[in-house]
Amino acid sequence: MFLTNEDMIELVAWRRKLHAMPELSGEEAETAREVRRALSATGPDRLIGDLGGHGLAAVYEGAEPGPTVMFRAELDGLAIEEVSDLPYRSQVPGRGHQCGHDGHMATLMALARGLSRKRPRRGRAVLMFQPAEENGAGAAAVVADPAFAAIKPDYAFAYHNMPGMPLGHVAVAEGPITCASRGMRIILTGRTAHASMPETGVSPVPAVLKLLPALGTLNGGMLPSPDFAMTTITHVGIGEPAFGISPGNGAVWLTLRSLTDSRMEALCLDAERLAAEVAAETGLGVEIEYDNVFADCSNDPEAVAYVRRALEAEAIPFDTGDLPLRGSEDFGGFGKDGSRIALFLLGSGENRPHLHNPDYDFPDDLIGIGARVFNRTLRDILG
Repeated sequence: MFLTNEDMIELVAWRRKLHAMPELSGEEAETAREVRRALSATGPDRLIGDLGGHGLAAVYEGAEPGPTVMFRAELDGLAIEEVSDLPYRSQVPGRGHQCGHDGHMATLMALARGLSRKRPRRGRAVLMFQPAEENGAGAAAVVADPAFAAIKPDYAFAYHNMPGMPLGHVAVAEGPITCASRGMRIILTGRTAHASMPETGVSPVPAVLKLLPALGTLNGGMLPSPDFAMTTITHVGIGEPAFGISPGNGAVWLTLRSLTDSRMEALCLDAERLAAEVAAETGLGVEIEYDNVFADCSNDPEAVAYVRRALEAEAIPFDTGDLPLRGSEDFGGFGKDGSRIALFLLGSGENRPHLHNPDYDFPDDLIGIGARVFNRTLRDILG
């Protein structure tokens, strides 16, 4: 075991410190400072900050030439009010770490401690603390940052904790792991009128009533079919909260999901075409906006083979689970840059609250398990 009991006590305390200080995507300045402080104690050969925002990478060099292997954790929390009586519960109103990114960071810090005592024999290890995963912007921003080119990995690994799976059990597979998704806003513009004379205006109500069922017709296929497509209405707004005004504007928000990026492009075109047709029929202007754009995440077979080898060596149970997931993870963005990637799921217990529930808390037992998988994978590739 490359971690001592004292390491684990300190890492659990550090994870709980992070849990109490969550920051939203793009706002992780204080979290990044805390990570930098802890990383500095492990003596990395280089620390690269401000990657794609508040991202931070620690580099540990081997003595001989070899590949670059990256391990990723996320810095950001969620806009969720924590509901718990934990002594280390969030101290930031309306913010929480209900996705477990605090635990992912602690796992990477465990790996940093191992690297502080034993560098890889060859190549280099990169520990990437990535910003803005929750809104899908972080991985793409890191990859696009000119400073990232100097540490671009040959292999990249990450995990996500997963309630509903047995504690410490791993799900991993080749190929698609999580879906592409994006938020779509359909903005409709007409003309207000007096509520007693609605015929003198152009109301978005008829268009919205047509769009809500029509968008559902774009759904199709079941995972893992590449034809899988899913639309979920998340918000509808019409006019102002007033009794004397017939509304002149409206908006429909929805999330689009697909197994692949190419299927997502087709789904977006279909949704845009439908919105334009309905707007034209009802005399409205229409604009389309996108946000929270996640690429698909597809595991490389060679990278997965390394993860499976590590799991076998560490006697950690694993299977292919229920992959791929309908949810999204922006780790796939690193694979778009040519790296061989592998994302796996690490069970956080069958009877725990689900991710993004207001009472979710990352199980501390996973810090050591995740670190063992990462460390074994690192040593198998770099020695």
